[in-house]
Amino acid sequence: MGTLDLSDYLRFLVRRWRAIVALGLLGTAVGAFVTHTTTPQYQATSTLFVSLQDWDDTVKLNQGNTFAQARVRSYAEVVTSPRVTEPVIEFLRLDMTPSQLARKITTEVPLETVLLKITVTDTRPSRAARISDAVAHRFAEVIAKIEQPEGARHSPVRLSITEHASKPKEPASPNLVLNLALGLLAGLGLGTGLAVARESLDTSVRSRGDLARCLADTGGPAVLGSVVLDQSASRHAVATDDDAFGRRAEDFRRLRTNLRFVDIDAPPKVIAVTSAVPAEGKTSISINLASSLAEFGSSVCLVDADLRRPSVARALGLVQDAGLTTVMIGQANAEDVMQSAGSFSVLASGVLPPNPAEMLGSAQFRAVVRSLADRFDHVVIDTAPVLPVADTPAMASAVDGYLLAARYGKSSRGQVTDAVRALQDVSATVLGSVLNMVPTKRDSEQYGYGYEYRPKTSGRRNRLRILARPRLRLRLRRGGPATINTFPAPAVPTGKDTTPAVPTGKDTTPAVPTGKDTTPTAANEGADHH
Repeated sequence: MGTLDLSDYLRFLVRRWRAIVALGLLGTAVGAFVTHTTTPQYQATSTLFVSLQDWDDTVKLNQGNTFAQARVRSYAEVVTSPRVTEPVIEFLRLDMTPSQLARKITTEVPLETVLLKITVTDTRPSRAARISDAVAHRFAEVIAKIEQPEGARHSPVRLSITEHASKPKEPASPNLVLNLALGLLAGLGLGTGLAVARESLDTSVRSRGDLARCLADTGGPAVLGSVVLDQSASRHAVATDDDAFGRRAEDFRRLRTNLRFVDIDAPPKVIAVTSAVPAEGKTSISINLASSLAEFGSSVCLVDADLRRPSVARALGLVQDAGLTTVMIGQANAEDVMQSAGSFSVLASGVLPPNPAEMLGSAQFRAVVRSLADRFDHVVIDTAPVLPVADTPAMASAVDGYLLAARYGKSSRGQVTDAVRALQDVSATVLGSVLNMVPTKRDSEQYGYGYEYRPKTSGRRNRLRILARPRLRLRLRRGGPATINTFPAPAVPTGKDTTPAVPTGKDTTPAVPTGKDTTPTAANEGADHH
């Protein structure tokens, strides 16, 4: 995957934010569940003061204080000893063993003090307070006996209870806020870790940057564009038929424009569209690339050269049985089996042969492609995927270059790299790559906007304005200057029998509408407006 920087990790987190939030909420729910099911525990604390007796002068008093601080830490270990716990159990008649009671007792010695805090944790607040006081009293007696020398009347060490245990009002555990916070943090941490791990293990292409890095590893071409995912694409093979100025149609126009700049001195005329593996949308890109080229004013022929699983005719609702293979075996001329898809022509696959790779690598296929290139401004060829079969590399000598399609979230970086290298092995020219089926919300690496004509008025007057506007089409002729074909505006129905004027052969300019609104619509500003 290469070296990852902070921006890559942030992108991963943004991309997986739903899973991270879900795990965070799950952790919070677990914290709430633990809080609800855990038995409340109450804590009661008694405080003892350790001092030395019969030390009157100041020097001895300071020495005694230092002695007490040193001894009090040792005393803390005695609190949980059987000499303390067994008498307490008998005195309070507790139903537990000395070791069980010892686990309920904790001690604390504040720094640089002679204080000893004894805390008892129990499920009942009143019992916790009684046990704490009883342990403090018994502990003081045990220490006095331990420190009392033989023959002495009393111990030089005295432990006094300065604070008796009180009945706690609130449980010390479980802590709802703490458990919720810990659950949330644990869930977010787990979600973040899973997101990073999943992205690190995920080799699919999920951005134009990923695709560009794959191509850079092979020294290959650049990324020429990306196409957004459209759920209605299966019903509208040509994007402009669904929405002429929608996001998907604009993406194909941008792809068409970028292809024109791949090699300005020798622009590609015969373009083969392929992919690394099946189901990456190469047929959709072929159809819409042909449509966008035709929209620009060029004559375009779309050839279905996928002789294993042809899809062009089915997608456009055309006849598949007669086409490329029919022409190659000499049963018909290309003009005889050519079909129209509106703005461009289509040469379907024809009958599927048993040897597709041999047919596509033959001189007869090159002859058919050359004849189409002489007749049309552009020839777009839909081919089979590169990696499963040898058909696509076999036709390398007949095309000017390949356009490689990669599908968002499905094509792996290894597959894209292998496909480019397979084409490079036969000295084929890879014009570029396009990332297909990109979710709209995640296609953040390119800008785009959609617009539509929304009239301010309604009724017959507005329809007349639309009909009265002239339509212009820019047509590029190879080897000659660009010419602008002007189409007169359609006649406005008036209810009278009108006869259109006969062309006189002169260059006439259509009359400009005299209405106030003379600004052309977005459709009249040219198809390629990037």
